[in-house]
Amino acid sequence: MLKSRHKLQGKARSQTFNRLIPNIITVGALCAGLTAVRFAISEQWEFAMIAIVVAAILDALDGTIARLLKASSNFGAELDSLSDVIAFGVAPGLIIYFWTLSEIGGFGWAAGLFFVVCCALRLARFNSTLETRPRHGNDFFMGIPAPGGALLALLPILVSRELNVEFFQHPAVTGPWIVLIALLMVSQIPTYSLKRLRVPQRLFLPMLVLIGLLAAGLAGAPWHTLLILSLVYLGSFPFSYRSFKKLQAQAEAEQLEDNQAEADEVSEEDSSGTRLREV
Repeated sequence: MLKSRHKLQGKARSQTFNRLIPNIITVGALCAGLTAVRFAISEQWEFAMIAIVVAAILDALDGTIARLLKASSNFGAELDSLSDVIAFGVAPGLIIYFWTLSEIGGFGWAAGLFFVVCCALRLARFNSTLETRPRHGNDFFMGIPAPGGALLALLPILVSRELNVEFFQHPAVTGPWIVLIALLMVSQIPTYSLKRLRVPQRLFLPMLVLIGLLAAGLAGAPWHTLLILSLVYLGSFPFSYRSFKKLQAQAEAEQLEDNQAEADEVSEEDSSGTRLREV
């Protein structure tokens, strides 16, 4: 009897390999982030940026695959947050520090630490507000998401490489830049969530063509393509802010109408009860 009970418990606790796939991808993103630090130590900046891009791609895949395989779990969510802090907080902060901020000593280290802390705070806020997020905010992030913040933090390296301008390598530029990106990560500025982006039917084919062009650009001219994508992403902030405010105003108007309707119903019920008492 005891042996059979232990066997049943073992079967109940066992998991199929498919349910491990999202966690394996998350661990891959974590390893890619740490590998970027290794490349930065050896001053292989291009490989360091490639590793961060790989981590961002893996991070975009793990959640989607978890939902497709119905393998979402609390363990996976916690592992994903830990991986994001390291791959998109610690790794970019160290890369920028080794690249240029180390020249100003403690001030450069403080800027890198500030970026890591803001990344951790941004992820903690995201996890704590999942259940209380308003419906009109489902298509947006509050602040820059961690992968986007990591890629934008490394933008000076990309610009310096492509334009061959040493100005962007100066600590007086990279220090304030990384602090600015850190503040944007913990800000309340709404940014588009590409995972929940709805594509109208008439734009479905043009979107596929655009994705094909993007893939071709990344294959043929990866650094130019990443630079253009980063600038386009930065330029989308005013549009996302306007879209969010418009949806927020609509939601507030609908809520006001619902409250007014409820008040009218209560008022009618009170007046009908008063009439019955008078009769």
